[in-house]
This record gives sequence, C-alpha cells and structure tokens, in this order.
Amino acid sequence: MHFYSLLSSSILFVLLLCISDSESLKTLENLTVKCGESLTILCLYDEKYKSNRKYWCRGYLFSSCKIVASTNTSGRTSVTDHPTQNMFTVELKSLQDSDSGHYWCAVEIGGRGTPDDKDYLYLTVSADPAVSVINSTVSGQEGGSVSVQCLISAEYQNKQKNWCRFKDWTCFTVGRTTTSQNSAVLVTDYGKGSVRVEMRGLQKSDAGWYWFSAGDVGVTVHLTVTERPSKTAVATTLSSQETQESMTTPEETTCSGTEKPKESQQFCLSHN
Repeated sequence: MHFYSLLSSSILFVLLLCISDSESLKTLENLTVKCGESLTILCLYDEKYKSNRKYWCRGYLFSSCKIVASTNTSGRTSVTDHPTQNMFTVELKSLQDSDSGHYWCAVEIGGRGTPDDKDYLYLTVSADPAVSVINSTVSGQEGGSVSVQCLISAEYQNKQKNWCRFKDWTCFTVGRTTTSQNSAVLVTDYGKGSVRVEMRGLQKSDAGWYWFSAGDVGVTVHLTVTERPSKTAVATTLSSQETQESMTTPEETTCSGTEKPKESQQFCLSHN
C-alpha cells in the first residue's frame, strides 16, 4: 500500500509541475534540448478545437507574442495538426541558444472579443541540457522490448525522475510497474547522471509519445511499435536464406588476410 501511495503522490507531483492550468489546451511547461538538435513539442487540445487553426507563438506575454508558425507550415519550425488524436505537434529543427525563451501553444478561436486559447511553455537550449536522451525516436517489435538512455546534469541528479505517457498522462518512477493492458516499465537510476527506461512486452497500444523528466524539466520521446512477423513469414525467410546459402560456393580463402581479394573486393568467407 505504501508503494502505490508513493507512486500516486509522484504522479500528482509531476502533473502539477509539468502541466499548466489550461483545461482545454495543455503542453509541458519546461522542456530542454541540446544545442544543434531538434525537438518535437506536443500540444493537446479539446475535441471542440478539431477544426480550428493552430499556431506556435513566441513571447513572454501572449498578448504581444509573435507567431512563428501555424498549421501545416514547413521550415525550421513547423506545426502539424493530428485531429484524430486531438493534438498538434511543433517540430523545432537545428535549435540554437538564441531559441531559448517563452513560447505558447495556441488555438485560434475567432470572433470579436473572444481570446484565443493557449498554453505556456519555456524552452531551454544549451550545450549541456539539464535532461537529454541518447535517442528521441525509438522503435521495438510487438512482444519485444525497447530502452531509452537518459542523461541528467549534476544539478538535477537528486530530483524526482519520471517516465510519462502523453496518451493518458500515466507516469512511472524508479522501479517496475506492470499493468494488464500495457508493457512492463522499468526505470533504473544508475547514479552519476544516467537513467535507463526499459519497456518489455511491447504492445501496439504502447506506441506514441512519452516524456522523461527530472524535477520540472523534461524531454519528449516517440516510440514506434511494429508488428511481430507471423510464423509463416519467418519460415519463408529462413527457407529463402538456406536456399541462397546452398547455391553459394565458398572461395578458397581465410579470414587471416593471406589471400588476395578477388577483383579488389575486400571480404572473406569463413568455413563451416
């Protein structure tokens, strides 16, 4: 009981820190990325905003912020709407120190005297970010596993670490949590600024966006789950490989490098 109470408290803690007060539009409040890299920001919106124009705005005050990009624009900054998921993404490429600052996810409401709906975000771009991941895009096969290596600066090593799913805002902290509908999640803190997130027994429903955070600073990660090949497909592939191997006549050479390569192609075949 103590474990589940602690887990619930951790989930509430990260939600209070990472999600703003907006009811119909929300994003993470504090993201960080390494200089020169790219980052995808997710903005979740209410069902009623499916057909509204979405945009990305920069500035401390929303009333005076400058629109950087809007729905279906392209360039270094692009905004893409995903109405079936009630979400739009903002992709930021080749980020520099000068890109650090206050931003807003916003939905155009229209109508005189009706303010647009929005949510606030602060982005930090630096050579040594507080939180980062080795790969922001990972993939795994259904039934298999996938891992994400997370790096944390010295300042945030003693902060609460969380791995969270955007789909339902479920968060996992250090230790294993297993549910009946999703894969087992193991968050391991190795100390010295290294944390490993492992998801085992992947299901198609696990695919989507996640974020890793230390304290109130986070970074986004996208997971793709591919279908497990059928037994028939595997058998066909193996049969094809065996046929090709049987038709190949090995050359009289070894891996010692004493034989001259044929037609200047440098390779060697082993003898079984």
